[in-house]
Amino acid sequence: MTIRRRTPADDAAIVRTVDAAFGGPAESTLVRTLRDPGLAAIELVAAEDAVVGHALFSVLEVMVAARRVKALALAPVAVQPDRQRRGIGSALIRDGLGLARADGWDAVIVLGDPAYYARFGFSGPGLCRRRSRATRSWRSPCRPERWTAVRAASSIRRPSTPLARPPRAAPTAPSPGRARR
Repeated sequence: MTIRRRTPADDAAIVRTVDAAFGGPAESTLVRTLRDPGLAAIELVAAEDAVVGHALFSVLEVMVAARRVKALALAPVAVQPDRQRRGIGSALIRDGLGLARADGWDAVIVLGDPAYYARFGFSGPGLCRRRSRATRSWRSPCRPERWTAVRAASSIRRPSTPLARPPRAAPTAPSPGRARR
């Protein structure tokens, strides 16, 4: 098996692989939707005699303290059903993370099973960590249940600021005629 960058000649096989892996066209539509405007930063295929796996890392806009963090989203990762559970998806992810590191990306974000993605260095609670200015140490003050979309992330280069923070609730105005406590 060879892992390599995707070429346009792979596109039909990628659609077949992604559709087979996910049981329909929703994820292959996502691939096209991200690729068409040029958001596909790293796109890999696993090939034997034909394409049997695919992984897409697309550009993701992340802001931290009014600073843009150079980040990628990992999705989807697909392997032909008859080739699953043989390490192909893991190889695609590892090679993609290596390319992301080499290309200077700061972070990769993935929505998925934290137990699965932990083997690649992803961790949900790691997103909540922030550096204390007083002690210069890392602390984890937030509650993971407040995360809505991001469940796992991997810092592929040590950032000087956190990758993301849970959204803050907007202040609510008191109801007319009721005093605020």
